[in-house]
Amino acid sequence: MKILIVKLSAIGDVIHTLPALNALRERYPKARITWLVEEAAADLVIGHRALDRVLVSGRKRWIRQLKGPHRRQALSEMRRFWHDLRDTRYDMIIDFHGLLKSSLLVWLAHGKRKIGFDKGMQHQEHSYLFLNERVPPVDMEVHALVRGLMLLDAIGVKTRRVVFDVPVFARDHRQAESLLERHGMDGSRPLVAVNPVALWETKLWRDDRFAALADRLIQEMGVDVVFTGGPADRPIVDAILSRMTARAVNLAGKTGLKTLAALYRRTALLVTTDTGPMHLAAAVGTPVVALFGPTAPWRTGPFGEGHRVVRTAPACSPCFKRRCDGRRCCCMRAITVEMVLDAIRQLKRTLKSTPDPRET
Repeated sequence: MKILIVKLSAIGDVIHTLPALNALRERYPKARITWLVEEAAADLVIGHRALDRVLVSGRKRWIRQLKGPHRRQALSEMRRFWHDLRDTRYDMIIDFHGLLKSSLLVWLAHGKRKIGFDKGMQHQEHSYLFLNERVPPVDMEVHALVRGLMLLDAIGVKTRRVVFDVPVFARDHRQAESLLERHGMDGSRPLVAVNPVALWETKLWRDDRFAALADRLIQEMGVDVVFTGGPADRPIVDAILSRMTARAVNLAGKTGLKTLAALYRRTALLVTTDTGPMHLAAAVGTPVVALFGPTAPWRTGPFGEGHRVVRTAPACSPCFKRRCDGRRCCCMRAITVEMVLDAIRQLKRTLKSTPDPRET
């Protein structure tokens, strides 16, 4: 049995598909399973013990390179990717992505069964046209992770367990530990991570409130605070730190995904906007306090128990818009520092009576 999983991006979406990968491995223990993914999220699946092979698409980078001096390199890599994509005839290709960019790759790959959701799924871009086995659409109000398992259930792969098993190795834990030590975090105080940035401007919370929240966490709860994010987030985190009176550390851009996962395993909790690191923390068993505005936590919130969502839910939310239509993002602006602190206090009380899953 040869199986190809197609889930290209983004970080949260790939994390939500890991339980489906583990379910396939449980159902077909001797299968050769391949995952097709884009570069930005590739570290989440490279080295996963349920996988035999990972195909990595450099689509976004290739598009940039084709316009510049690295055109030949891009063309060479594209030819190699084309060869790798078509060198196997798969018994089953499962399109968990359901967009035009994934369906074209499903169409190009060799496979007997090309499986995905039929017409009726939101933002589908007619991807169902490239399938030869179409599963009836499911309710978009169901969590994204569960929708993936429902797709498998429809083809006879049933599971009652949600297992992520993010591939984090000893070297990643050493890098996380070394990073913290270099910034004076010796483990003598509990560690709280804050991830303040998101790709959509409508998901952002005010810098001064993140600063005030971090100050109060340090002063009132006796914790150390580290800020996380990508390289482009570093100036934003610096701006937050400049508003603080207590000391915190800016680790934005200093970790890859595996090191970030190892770092989150060392933290007591993560406070975050609705973004990929939120799902990564939840997947490695770290409690999450997530700030939600334009999106729906029942669709894409931190999955599992032991998390808290802070949301004001005005009439216009969820709008699922990247830009606000004149309401000045009231859904996020109405979230106060005290509301987030209350969620953290509630979470702490719950955690005191619940075993830490990372220690079992």
